Formats: sequence, C-alpha cells, structure tokens
Amino acid sequence: MKIRLLDTTQNAPMDLLLQADPSEEIVSEYLQRGECFVMEDEGRIIGVYVLITTRPETAELVNVSIQEDQQGKGLGKMLIQHSIATAKSNKFKTIEVGTGNSSISQIALYQKCGFRITHIDRDFFMRHYDEPIFENGIQCIDMVRLSQDLY
Repeated sequence: MKIRLLDTTQNAPMDLLLQADPSEEIVSEYLQRGECFVMEDEGRIIGVYVLITTRPETAELVNVSIQEDQQGKGLGKMLIQHSIATAKSNKFKTIEVGTGNSSISQIALYQKCGFRITHIDRDFFMRHYDEPIFENGIQCIDMVRLSQDLY
C-alpha cells in the first residue's frame, strides 16, 4: 500500500472522486486549487483525497474516497492520517473538513481521527447541487464542518 502525490501528467481518478462528490464541476474546481493524493495497491488506485489551501495556515481535506470493494479495511483512516501528516509537514496550523449531515460513518471517522465539529453550514447542499443527494436514507442538506489544530 502506497500513498503518493498524483503526478501532474496523470489524470485524477474521477470515478473515485465523483463517488464522494457527485458534482464534476465542483470536483474539477478543487482539483485545480489543490494537490491530489492517491493510494495504490499493486499499481491500482484504490483511494484518493485532495488537500487545498483555504486561508493562511489552513488546509482543507476534501473528497476522501475508497474503492467500494476496498471499504471497511481502515484505508479511509489511513488517507485521513496521511492528510494530517502532510498538512503538518507543510506547516499548516489547522486542517478542516466538511461532510454531509447524512454521512454518519464519515462524521464518526473524522472525530476518531481527532477532528472536532465546529459548525453547520445550513442548506449547503441545497445551494450548491442541482439534484438531491440521499445517503443512509437521509437527504443531504447541511454541511457539517470539522477542524483539527495541528500545533
């Protein structure tokens, strides 16, 4: 298992990225602003995340995604821990992440990795997505924002 920065000559794994965020427009926008990291197993990309700078000394982890046949093995946690280590090594003081109110297991995972809930961006998914998103039988309406101090 290897996690590496995606080479600029390689295309981002859009199938994986769109699994975590269904808007190709939004995914393309943050790929331009951030660095894309991929997790590989025997040359196959099985995971991805993007790290962007949002404010001075603040990074945001966006679009953590694992291939469906690889989920439940702790790989998402490995990607999150890698993103935290990467942010620290790049001298960021804070790392943030946002996820849907319906993303119950992701909210729990982020908290297990040291993130704390800071606020709710009400109606985020209603404002930014044309089609309704449902997960765990719940409509994704609000964004739950979490952060972690890195110093």
